[in-house]
Amino acid sequence: MNRPLRHLFVMVVAMFLAIMASTTFTQFVSAAALNNDARNVRTIYREYGRDRGPIIAADGQILAESVPVDSPFRYLRVFSGGDAQQAEMYAPVTGYFSVANGTTAIERAENDWLNGTAPALWVHRLRGILTGAAAQGASVQTTIVPAVQQAAWDALGGQRGAVIALDPRTGAIIAMVSKPSFDPNELSLHSTAAAGTRFQELVAEADDPLINRTIGALYPPGSSFKLVPAAAALETSVVRPDQLIPAPVTYTLPGTSHALRNFGGATCSPTDEMTLAQAMVVSCNTAFAMLGVELGAARMAAQAQRFGFDSPFEVPMRAAISNFPDDDGAFTPDRQALAGIGQGDVTATPLQMAVVASAIARNGTLMQPYLVQNIRDAQLDTVFEAQPHALRQAMTANTAIELRNMMVETVARGTGTAAAIPGVQVAGKTGTAQTAAGVAPHAWFVAFAPADDPVVALAVVVENGGDLASDATGGRVAAPIARAVIHATLAANQ
Repeated sequence: MNRPLRHLFVMVVAMFLAIMASTTFTQFVSAAALNNDARNVRTIYREYGRDRGPIIAADGQILAESVPVDSPFRYLRVFSGGDAQQAEMYAPVTGYFSVANGTTAIERAENDWLNGTAPALWVHRLRGILTGAAAQGASVQTTIVPAVQQAAWDALGGQRGAVIALDPRTGAIIAMVSKPSFDPNELSLHSTAAAGTRFQELVAEADDPLINRTIGALYPPGSSFKLVPAAAALETSVVRPDQLIPAPVTYTLPGTSHALRNFGGATCSPTDEMTLAQAMVVSCNTAFAMLGVELGAARMAAQAQRFGFDSPFEVPMRAAISNFPDDDGAFTPDRQALAGIGQGDVTATPLQMAVVASAIARNGTLMQPYLVQNIRDAQLDTVFEAQPHALRQAMTANTAIELRNMMVETVARGTGTAAAIPGVQVAGKTGTAQTAAGVAPHAWFVAFAPADDPVVALAVVVENGGDLASDATGGRVAAPIARAVIHATLAANQ
């Protein structure tokens, strides 16, 4: 063989080897990566063309479902039957499922169940292969009670804020409302241009409608947080409910010239002292600021952490972590005073404050909050069932009872009278949380009822005073919302 032919032969063999190597690499080594690449149109069609399982409420009402359509995607995700207002009301629960924008909330957290790829569904997938039946996802039943969700939605009205309600006996979330909200149907469109444009419009809105404020927003909790230093004081025997503590008209924060006053400049007591229970009922700022300094950072932080601060809650969506600063040397007495009234460095989600109320309602036991009750495969066989469980004992039963009594008095004759329901003992705590100079405060209310046998614990926050703006207080704005939610829950439990 002459030299030119030999060179040609070597080149041809090398080319064949290169083709074989690249084909082998593509089909075996890179197959998984290529299949999962977001730019792979067939991958997109496969993911969004499945008969995705429905998301349903506690009573069986369908919140999200896949509807057959004549398109390459085969199915369109429809929320609350296409009713825009209902879809908005449940959007914090369902989230959205979008070709252009991905997934959120239950749609993301339970994606493997909904699309049928969860390991526990292997028998169902095998059955589909053998019979040729189209793959179907599992149904996810939430703990949301529609009547309670509707009551919370209606009571919050056009105000920005959040309402979250739990069953303190189990930790089940029975209402999750965040306003403003959005219609997930507008993001589930198969037109990526239209869905993408709508998503960008929502992102650009100043009121952040895509944020689930119940678990994704952190607020200063204000006086609703006073339950935490009160629990710390009782647990460490620093003070008893009937023990007199200082309650001056003003209190100069340690190491500063700043004079802290009570809300509206009110006088808590003509004698400048009152019992811890009385200070809770009238929500005396100076009394709790001074108590915060007496307790110190370490004791307050320890109690806050027993309530769940500084740790994540997964419901199954991961909540923002509520913060109580550790004693790192920078938490000075003036900051401790502000922490005693839920200001300064303290931030909390509405979920966190509902958990505080729930733990008190359940005699000190902190239950894991959860949103998914069960999951069923396409044959309606249960493949997952929620098992309520306690995370920890946040306080002794005796401390919980003492706090409950204070909260009952707060609603009966203190700052929370707007939450009162005839014939029902409601336990509650108001909060009016300052944010920034010249900005209206957030209005809070945390509560549980009936006080002697609770079936609901909840937290309400209305941003920047809602309709009352700078004239708002937790008692005037948030407490009536809580009353409506409690009333609806009691009716649903009859």
